[in-house]
Amino acid sequence: MSAPSAEERKRLVEQTLASVDPRLAPGLREALALPGPALLPKPGQTVAIAGHRSAGKTRLLPLVGGLLGRTGLDLDAHLERIHGRPLRRWVVEAPAEFRAAERNTLLELPPGGLVSLGGGFLSHHADALTGLFTLLVPISFDTYRERLLRDRTRPRLRPELSLEDELSAVFHEREALHARVPTVALVDFLRGCLTTEVLP
Repeated sequence: MSAPSAEERKRLVEQTLASVDPRLAPGLREALALPGPALLPKPGQTVAIAGHRSAGKTRLLPLVGGLLGRTGLDLDAHLERIHGRPLRRWVVEAPAEFRAAERNTLLELPPGGLVSLGGGFLSHHADALTGLFTLLVPISFDTYRERLLRDRTRPRLRPELSLEDELSAVFHEREALHARVPTVALVDFLRGCLTTEVLP
């Protein structure tokens, strides 16, 4: 995949903004128009797309891939393929085994790729992201809650709690953990894509 032209980058940035949490998109648009950091990965640096469950990481994967001129890999889908095990059951039936497998699988990928991570990766394996360009996809609690209440196929993480209490507890605990990990804000990455020639 070749590096995109300036026109193509503008189009992909617009598509990215249209794909994020609609509650946050107006603020991201405003921030993008202001001066600020313009951050891009170094040539050959692995890019990891991270964030909460339902933040839209998988949806953004091809758009970020287009901006960087890289083909992306969805880690959860890759884990299902190589282990032949439905991820949603695996997380419930053997959570420690699943967490070890997702960590090891990321570490075994060749450097310089683009990968979207599962919703728990950032809070469970922060040290595995050292040296990577970790792009954080933002989501508001209200959008997170709405999306997860609609999608009843996702495994429960705290079945001893009511679903509402689980969603609130997991979101806020992971927010605190995410804040401790060096990540790149989506708006700073998009600004970099608009102002700097992207190198694969």
